[in-house]
Amino acid sequence: MQLYLIRHAQSYNNALEDPRNRVADPDLSDIGFEQARLLGEYAANAVELTSEWPRTLSPWQFTHLYVSPMKRTLQTAQPLAKAVGIKPEVWIDIHEHGGIFLANEDGTTTGFGGLSSTEITSTFADYTVPETITDTGWWNPENGEETIPDFVTRAVRVAMALRDRAQSDDIIGLVSHAAFLDALVKALLNQAPIPPSDLFYLHYNTGISRFDFTTEFGGRTRMMFFNRMNHLPLSLQTT
Repeated sequence: MQLYLIRHAQSYNNALEDPRNRVADPDLSDIGFEQARLLGEYAANAVELTSEWPRTLSPWQFTHLYVSPMKRTLQTAQPLAKAVGIKPEVWIDIHEHGGIFLANEDGTTTGFGGLSSTEITSTFADYTVPETITDTGWWNPENGEETIPDFVTRAVRVAMALRDRAQSDDIIGLVSHAAFLDALVKALLNQAPIPPSDLFYLHYNTGISRFDFTTEFGGRTRMMFFNRMNHLPLSLQTT
C-alpha cells in the first residue's frame, strides 16, 4: 500500500493575525485556493516510483481519496480529485484536533455541528458522504472541544485501519490537518501521539508525505518523502 498524507491549503484562520477573529469551520483563504489549484495541477502530472521491485515510474493513481469533513479540506481536495479522476470519500475520523468549536473568554468552549450532509452534497456533489453525517452536522456541539484522550484514540484508530490494509495494492490519498497528521504519523511509527510534545511532524499547507507499506522482510514501513512542497513557489509556502 502507498499512503499519501496531504495537509489542507491555507485557511482563513491560518492567515489571521488576531486569533480572536477565528471562526469554527473556516473556508480557504485566497492564497489557500491558489495552493489547492497548484496541488491539483501538480497531481495531474506527478509520477512516483512504485513500492515494490522492480521499481518503475507511475503516475498518481489513487484508489481512494479520503478527506476530513471540515470546509478547508473539502475545498482543498476538489482540484486534486478532478486532476486524478477520483471521487473523494469523507472520513470523519481524520478531522482536526478539537472538532468544531470556538474558545470563549472565560476558558470554556462552544461546540458547533459542522457541515450537514445536505450542505456537503450541495457544494461537493461528487463526494461520498457517510450516513453518520446528518442534517445536523457531524460534530456533537455538546462535546465542545475534543479531549486529548479522545484525540489520541482517534489517531490510533485511523492508523490501525490503515495498517489493516498494509498488504493491499491500495494507493491512498488522505487530506487532513496539521495536528491530526502529526498524531497519525506518530501512531504509524509506533510513537506516542500525545500532545503537547517536543516533537511535532509539521506539514506546511498542501505539504505531501508518502509512506509505503511493503512485503519486504515480512512487512516494512518506508517513509519515501515528507512534507514535499515543490508544487508551490516559495511565495506561496505557508504554515
